[in-house]
Amino acid sequence: MRQLSEYINNDFKPFSSTDSVTDVQEFFVDINYSHFPVMDNDIYIGSISAVDVETFEAQKPITDYRYTLEGFFVRTTMIWLDILEVFARNNANVVPILDENNKYIGYYEITDIIKFLNETPFLKETGGIIVVEKPVADYSMSQITQIVESNNGKLLGVFVSQADAEKVQITIKTTLGSMNEIIQSFRRYNYEIISEHQEDDYLNTLKERSEYLDKYLNI
Repeated sequence: MRQLSEYINNDFKPFSSTDSVTDVQEFFVDINYSHFPVMDNDIYIGSISAVDVETFEAQKPITDYRYTLEGFFVRTTMIWLDILEVFARNNANVVPILDENNKYIGYYEITDIIKFLNETPFLKETGGIIVVEKPVADYSMSQITQIVESNNGKLLGVFVSQADAEKVQITIKTTLGSMNEIIQSFRRYNYEIISEHQEDDYLNTLKERSEYLDKYLNI
């Protein structure tokens, strides 16, 4: 699997604060980026938005619109989940990268981060997905791990996929194996199973009883 650092991009140089708005507008016409970084004397000062720049006066320099620059960035040490959060929070498909000394070293494109994500075991490895739900105050990641592993399963990934003030949904990916035993164990620990599974003996039994009842009522 490739390292995240291999996706650092420098195909295009950052804008200088002295560049004209015309230069930026022409860049965004040719390149489908939502934002792009701007430098002032080799210091990153923010990213200029493709949407915002359409409203600027063409002959003015970027520095006249410095107040509109968006200061988001990621660090070289950040993990891919944190990087994805920065993309999502800023509605961006390009995110600048700074090192620990705040030196600009390049940018990530969202398409490359998705490629990296597709190489992680959570997506790449064969396994089963279970979505469970429980009150916020009652769920435990350590308990979820224990339930899976006590039924001879191995976790490939687990994350909170939905939450509100009352309940939380957790998406679990586990190696294929004792899926029914894992599902029934979650029920014993009062987790509601949100996802549907052919291996679910409990639901299959309910379905059989429902079909039997329908036949009885139709006699």
